[in-house]
Amino acid sequence: MAAASEVVFERCPPLKPFPVRKGKRLAPGWWWSATTGRLVHYGSAAMRLHVMLLDRDPRVGGLAARPLELRWREPGGVRAHAPQLMLRLADGQGVLADCTARPELSQRQRSLAAVVGEICAAVGWRYWVLGPVDPVYRRNVAWLAGYRHPRNHGGPQLAAALQEAFVEPAPLREGVRGIGDPMLVLPSLFHALWAGRLAAELGAAMHERMLVWAQAAK
Repeated sequence: MAAASEVVFERCPPLKPFPVRKGKRLAPGWWWSATTGRLVHYGSAAMRLHVMLLDRDPRVGGLAARPLELRWREPGGVRAHAPQLMLRLADGQGVLADCTARPELSQRQRSLAAVVGEICAAVGWRYWVLGPVDPVYRRNVAWLAGYRHPRNHGGPQLAAALQEAFVEPAPLREGVRGIGDPMLVLPSLFHALWAGRLAAELGAAMHERMLVWAQAAK
C-alpha cells in the first residue's frame, strides 16, 4: 500500500529484460516514447503495438515496462505476476496492463486478471487487459508514429499554418499545397496528427484526399 503511493513506478526500469523466444516473428526491443522522452522495453508484437498506442493516448503521462512484480498467497502457495506495463494517467491514477493478441482470454488469464484487478483496486489503481486492435487503425497509427519525434514539428509558423489551413475539414492534399512544398509540410502534418493537434478518420485508409481538421485546443 505504501509503495503504491510513494514509488514512481512509471520511471523505474524493467525488473529484467524480456527473453528472446525461438520461432517468434518479433524479437524484444525498445520503443522511444514521445510521451516520456525515454525508451520503453517490449517483449512481443502485441506489447509493442500497445506501447505505440498508449504513447499517443492523451490520457497517459507516464509509461514503463514491467517495473514491479505482484505476489499473493493462494491455497496452493505463493503466486507472482509482473504486469507488462505500468501507466500513469494525467489525473495521477496508476494503471497496470497486460497485452494479448487473442480476442478472448483463457480461463487462466481471466483468473489472473480478476486477482490483479482486485490488487489494483485496493491501492486505487486500475488494471487493463489490452487486446487486438483494428488492423487499418493500427497501420495508420504506425505510419504516424514514424513522425512522433519533435524534430518533425516544423516550428511554430508551420504549425500555425496547418491549424489555419484545416480550421474546417479539408482534403489533405489541398490543405498541404496551400501552405507550401509538400516535402516540407507533410512531416509536420503527420506529426500534428500523431500529437492530436490535427485529426482525421484513422479507422479508414489514409490517402491524399482524406479529410483533415484542426482539433480544438484543450
